Amino acid sequence: MEKKGIMVDVDHVTIRFNLANMKVDNFKEYCIRLLKKELMFQEFLAVKDVSFKVGRGEAWGIIGNNGSGKSTILKAISGIIKPYRGKVTVNGSIAPLIELGAGFDGNLTARENIFLNGCILGHSEKYMKEHFDEIVDFAELWDFLDSPIKNFSSGMKARLGFSVATSIRPDLLIVDEILSVGDIKFKKKCQDRIAEMRENGTTLLFVSHSMAEVQKLCTHAVWLDKGVMRMCGLADEVCGAYLEENGT
Repeated sequence: MEKKGIMVDVDHVTIRFNLANMKVDNFKEYCIRLLKKELMFQEFLAVKDVSFKVGRGEAWGIIGNNGSGKSTILKAISGIIKPYRGKVTVNGSIAPLIELGAGFDGNLTARENIFLNGCILGHSEKYMKEHFDEIVDFAELWDFLDSPIKNFSSGMKARLGFSVATSIRPDLLIVDEILSVGDIKFKKKCQDRIAEMRENGTTLLFVSHSMAEVQKLCTHAVWLDKGVMRMCGLADEVCGAYLEENGT
């Protein structure tokens, strides 16, 4: 693959977290232990030397059991966390849907959160006003516009988040399990919009525990197992190998 055709380049990425070995009850105690060099941490490698390249316009699924590093690698690609070792390069704009409710303020109304979330994604107030009706129509939330987000169900939050994130056509759309909380009708709407975006050149990174969804939406897949890349290739082959090993 030529360099100009690469949307995402994950190059020997390792991601490390420090896990505290002791309980610290308050900030004062934390500062005292820090100054005395008494804080103890255990190193945990969530992702271990992972490399893969995603071509422009391709759709990739990232699969694996819980705790395999799927969401962690997506956060590195989104720029939320930095790798301990290695490098991630993204050549284009990103619309990340990584955590349910991310970018929303629970005390604000849906109307207010549309503009807040749009601002976080880099959109102007003018742009959000122009696309406001389209966003609410897709999310089907006209009756709840002036209700606080904290009163929304997880499915309603997912609808609003997906609608705002896809109100533009980003170069890269990242979706992490957010469709798992929606009803069947809305899942179909989301899948249709993703298919439309792909036809217009948007690249997709998709995390799901449903191999059927990955095989339906994706051309390629990466299988992570406890932070290690077990397999990378065509979606049907990778999903098949994963299902065979996991007996489902």
